[in-house]
Amino acid sequence: MTQSELIILNLEEIRRRSIKLWKGLPENYYSWKPDEKAMTAIEMVRHVLEADYGWNIIINNGSMTNYKTPWENRPFISVANELEFAKPYRKAFLESVHQFSDTELSQTEIIHPGNGEKKNLGKYLLRIGYHESVHAGQFLSYLRAMNINRPKIWD
Repeated sequence: MTQSELIILNLEEIRRRSIKLWKGLPENYYSWKPDEKAMTAIEMVRHVLEADYGWNIIINNGSMTNYKTPWENRPFISVANELEFAKPYRKAFLESVHQFSDTELSQTEIIHPGNGEKKNLGKYLLRIGYHESVHAGQFLSYLRAMNINRPKIWD
């Protein structure tokens, strides 16, 4: 198995567990948030899904200068709708990851536009998985605070 295949395996496993969590959110709690400065539950789902679009630009050395998200002005309908809309962007992102050689993963430098930090591509891709995992933990705490049964993500 190549390094890119292992990274994809990790990203897909993280997403599988995120989807289990998101599907456990009742529609009447979509707008719930723990405080005024936090994202709503459905906004967090979109944030994670939408990130794939931006990550794909970054890892392919595209410019984020005039970044415009395909989600801009899109109404929140449902978790299922968000997942369906995100499919082509997730597919494109994973296809990009798949095409990187082991050498590219260890030698290519990525500069994250948000903070200007340099990371090698392989480590950057692993941090993308970590980003989603952190939000999964946040989402679990949202469900706990809502007093909603939490899906078993370890199955």
